[in-house]
Amino acid sequence: MGLWDKLMGEFIDVIQWMDDTNDTLVYRFERHGNEIKFGAKLTVREGQVAVFVNEGQLADTFQPGMYELKTNNLPVLSTLQGWKYGFESPFKAEVYFFSTRRFTDLKWGTQNPVMLRDPEFGPIRLRAFGNYAIRIKDAPTFLREIVGTDGRFTTDEITSQLRNMVVSRFTNILGQSKIPALDLAGNYDQLGQFLLQRIAPEFETVGLELTNLLVENISLPKEVEAALDKRSSMGIVGNLDQYTQFQAAEALRDAAANPGGGSEALNMGLGLAMAQRLSDTLARPASAPSAAPAAPPPLAPPPLPTVKPYFVAVNNQQAGPFPMDELQRQAQSGQLTRTTLVWAQGMASWTAAGEVAELAPLFAHLPPPLPGA
Repeated sequence: MGLWDKLMGEFIDVIQWMDDTNDTLVYRFERHGNEIKFGAKLTVREGQVAVFVNEGQLADTFQPGMYELKTNNLPVLSTLQGWKYGFESPFKAEVYFFSTRRFTDLKWGTQNPVMLRDPEFGPIRLRAFGNYAIRIKDAPTFLREIVGTDGRFTTDEITSQLRNMVVSRFTNILGQSKIPALDLAGNYDQLGQFLLQRIAPEFETVGLELTNLLVENISLPKEVEAALDKRSSMGIVGNLDQYTQFQAAEALRDAAANPGGGSEALNMGLGLAMAQRLSDTLARPASAPSAAPAAPPPLAPPPLPTVKPYFVAVNNQQAGPFPMDELQRQAQSGQLTRTTLVWAQGMASWTAAGEVAELAPLFAHLPPPLPGA
């Protein structure tokens, strides 16, 4: 083998990337100091994009397919090289492969609780977490803005930054929504969609596409959850007396099933409780129902009779109407006599007061009129 053949054997003639990882976003093709041979084969598979960088400047971008690296296939790179011998000699260029598949199940979550004002509980703290998915949308932009000269760029190197972006925007959205804490579970989808629309443009500025974002859980602090559980338990228990009796019966059943277990004091207490329950049962009449019917409410007294007011004729003028106590005062003073004309609702005409049965008691203490008066 001649010297030229040996040198040509050192040149790279096949450029491809077989990714066997689940977290690599960008991979720089390793040349190990070797040059790329004119006419080499470049293979870009589905889910990949290849970018050539020459002397620090982005030269060409290749979509999925197989390419033979010649002048007509690399117009930008050949112009940048400007070799007088054309493109027939080996050349050196950095080749970056970008994985354009979707990277899923990336986690986000609040490191510290979010302080909010809840309409039901007042000031509360909430924690939230979920997941999102991304993919590379613009390889040149992602190379310039994020990757730089990194030879192998993984999701771990950018997820912290992306997580902080998601959490920051989520905190603002949650605070502005004013959704009660107990209603948040029914709005996870709406919160996720609104958050996706809100921060997707920020991902695009670095060449990424935010394809999906989910809110998995929004939780209260453990102390608040414990208090809420107690509140829910009270609602479920309902009648506390019946629940206490049920618990006592369960304890007695367990003690009967395990007579040798427990301390002597505990067994004695359970025995006394059972004896008390048995005594209460025997003292109750056999025919008596389990619960005595409630006594009927006492009868209400009938309403007091109402006395209608009367109009009185005074000097041929209508006066009143006057209630019964005022009529009694007038009768005592002599202003109202048996011959005074009166009228009330329901009477056919004006009638002397002495002839009205309802007014007759007013004149009982007065002597009758003199004969011939």
